[in-house]
Order: sequence, then structure tokens, then C-alpha cells
Amino acid sequence: MVRVSRRLRKWTATILDLPQDVVLDLPRITMIGGLQVRVENHRGILHFSPQNLRLAMDGGEMEVTGQELTIRNIGQEEVFVEGKIMGVQLHAKGKASG
Repeated sequence: MVRVSRRLRKWTATILDLPQDVVLDLPRITMIGGLQVRVENHRGILHFSPQNLRLAMDGGEMEVTGQELTIRNIGQEEVFVEGKIMGVQLHAKGKASG
């Protein structure tokens, strides 16, 4: 039933020309150079340090690595991070990080 619901939402997004990230509740990641990253539609912070940020996502986790990372703004479904960003990775559920 979940697959049918997802297909219906995807079809609706296509027909009505709506952004799929909004209709399908997908993460939206906006990165400005290697200095800032804004993530919308996350499900919470799993870990934060000046070198690493891990966010829960519907399909797994997102990891931001870098140096001198700081959280500038955080909301229920949005986080804004600054620092020297070295990498952004998405890890699917059930897959080991590494």
C-alpha cells in the first residue's frame, strides 16, 4: 500500500508540476561552495561535532564532514550549518557507513 501511495504522490507531482521534494517529503540540500549547507526535511540530529554532522532521513542518514562546523540555525525540519565542508554523503537504511 505504501508503494501505491508513493506512486500516486509522484504522479500528482508530475501532473501538477509540483516539486517532488515537497510532495514526496524528500530531503532538499542546498550547499554554497564549501562554506554552508542547508538541509530541509530531515528527521533529527543523530550526532554533531566540529568535524561531523549526522542527520536522520526517511531513507537513512546524511553525513556532513568538515572542519569547524557550527550549527547556525536549527528548526524542526531544517538545519543550517557553516564551516569548512569537506563532504556530504547519503547512507541508505541498512547500509554500513564507511
